[in-house]
Amino acid sequence: MTRSSPIELEFSRKYDREHARQYLRKHQDGLARRLSHWRDEQMARRALKLAGDPDLVLDLPCGAGRFWPLLAEHPSRMIFAADNSADMLAIARAAQPPRVVKRVETFRTSAFAIDMGANAVDCIFSMRLLHHIAEPAHRLTMLREFHRVSRDTVILSLWVDGNYKSWKRKRLERRRPDQENKNRFVVPRSKIEAEFGEAGFDIVGHRDFLPGYAMWRVYVLRKRS
Repeated sequence: MTRSSPIELEFSRKYDREHARQYLRKHQDGLARRLSHWRDEQMARRALKLAGDPDLVLDLPCGAGRFWPLLAEHPSRMIFAADNSADMLAIARAAQPPRVVKRVETFRTSAFAIDMGANAVDCIFSMRLLHHIAEPAHRLTMLREFHRVSRDTVILSLWVDGNYKSWKRKRLERRRPDQENKNRFVVPRSKIEAEFGEAGFDIVGHRDFLPGYAMWRVYVLRKRS
C-alpha cells in the first residue's frame, strides 16, 4: 500500500519530463559543473566509507540518477532509488549506463512518507534535497521518516552557515528581501544538528565541499541505540 504524504514542496512540482532533462544536462554542462560533480562524488565516497560501506542503500531523491554509477562501485551493494517525479525516474533509467540501471530498483515515493517498511535499508543516501526545505517541522518529518526506514545510517547534504558563500548570500537576501520563488535555504549548523538529535540521530561525521568557502556540507548520521 502506497503511503501518502501531507507535505508537498512547491519546487518539486516543476519536474516534468523537460525539467528532468534540463536537470540531467545541468550537471554535465561545462568544466565548472563537471568539477563540481567530481567533488560531489568524492564527498559521497568518503561518506559511504564513514557509514561502513552499506550493502543496501536507498537513493532518495535519486533525481537523474547521477550517483547511481558511484553507488554501483560496491560490487555487492543492492540499490533502491526513488523520486517524487515519475518523469525524473524515467530520465534516470534512460540516461544511466544499462549495466548500472540493471542493479537499481526504482519506485516513486515522497521523502516525507517513504513507501518502504521500518528498517528496510542499511542506509538512506539523500543528496541535494534538504536545502530546499525551509520549515523546521517539514525537516523533522523527513528526518523521522528516514529514521523509520533506515536500519543504521543516513547520508545527506544541505547548505549550512559559517562560510564565505553563506555570508555573501545573507547579504544579498538583505538587499533583496522579496525574492519570488525562493526555494533554496541556508540552515544554521547548530539548528540542523539539533534537529538531527531530535529525530533520533547521532552525527558520525561530516565533509565540507570547500571548507570555509562553500555552503555544501555532507553529514553522516547513525540511528541512536
